[in-house]
Amino acid sequence: MSATTADTHVFDVREDNFEAEVLQASLTTPILVDFWATWCGPCKTLGPMLEKLAGEFNGAFRLAKVDVDKSQQLAGMFGIRSIPTVMLVKDGQIVDGFAGALPEGQLREFLTRHVQPLDGAAAEVAEASPESPEEAINRIQQAMAAEPEKTELKLDLALALMRAGHADAAEAELTSLPANLATDARAVRLRSQLDLARALKGAPTLPELQQRVQADASDWAARDLLGVRLLLEDDAQAGLDQFLAILEKARDWNDGQAKKRLLAAFATLDDAELVGRYRRRMASLLF
Repeated sequence: MSATTADTHVFDVREDNFEAEVLQASLTTPILVDFWATWCGPCKTLGPMLEKLAGEFNGAFRLAKVDVDKSQQLAGMFGIRSIPTVMLVKDGQIVDGFAGALPEGQLREFLTRHVQPLDGAAAEVAEASPESPEEAINRIQQAMAAEPEKTELKLDLALALMRAGHADAAEAELTSLPANLATDARAVRLRSQLDLARALKGAPTLPELQQRVQADASDWAARDLLGVRLLLEDDAQAGLDQFLAILEKARDWNDGQAKKRLLAAFATLDDAELVGRYRRRMASLLF
């Protein structure tokens, strides 16, 4: 993948121009920083999508590409442990970020939390509907049939299966990953999601759990399962609140399960600000 493009919204950055082109420039325009490498399979999926969105947002943000092999000092400065890793810089500060190659729909959601398309691009972005999990599964399976040598697609498929609620199928794909992908940040996150999903086998429905907790605030088993359901059903903050409630009132319940749930949840979430906030709240209860 080439990081060089004629698109004025995308540019390469290294140690010698990072302060001017990213930190200083972010005082007027948000800068999305993509840490990548030529040998990184997921980077080849994520990079083109980020460049496409930079064009669609028409200058509402600019995309800075950092080749970690050419800028090892810069990658080390930001504690980059896996690639791709993406950070959003506004007003000279990192305000959000994620690791791994998110699907396009989630990328759009991430961006629109922080920036809005400039005039002339808003309609185009609004018309592009997010890809559903089932659509993603079909797309990835077709890509695998066309290019069976691209083993990184197996991880993409496992993630799509999990988003669609097919935990067993996702686990099967995850288990069959080659060694070079088994330690990918997205694979590690998926394992944590699967551990949480296993807790819900045979569990009551969300309304039933909410009713139980409302009837008895000390029903820790119901509160624990409610937290897992909320977390996996896209209400992460509400789910984390349930685990914190257990930690505050019954820290040692079920061999300290609330702390274990929180740590597993942190491993599954892409919202760095939310994770940081709840890590601090967890620490305040433990120490």
